[in-house]
Amino acid sequence: MFKLWIAICGSILVLGLAFSSSKVLANTKYSVFCADGKIEADSRTLDQMKSARGSNVCLLKEFDYSSDADNYAQSIGGKGSACSCN
Repeated sequence: MFKLWIAICGSILVLGLAFSSSKVLANTKYSVFCADGKIEADSRTLDQMKSARGSNVCLLKEFDYSSDADNYAQSIGGKGSACSCN
């Protein structure tokens, strides 16, 4: 009976960790920024980008998928291309 209880508790723990991890990943956003005059695609938030690159950063567009952010960056000139925060 004790082994069954341990197995049930272990299963609940594993399932809980799996669901919480997937929820964190599901909330990840991918953004295209203009940072120091250049286009960048990144998973950081605007505040994190400003902390890393300084105040000359603006959010151009946000996506749920990395490939969408990369495609958008490419459509406006590509990563590293010139941009401006208006």
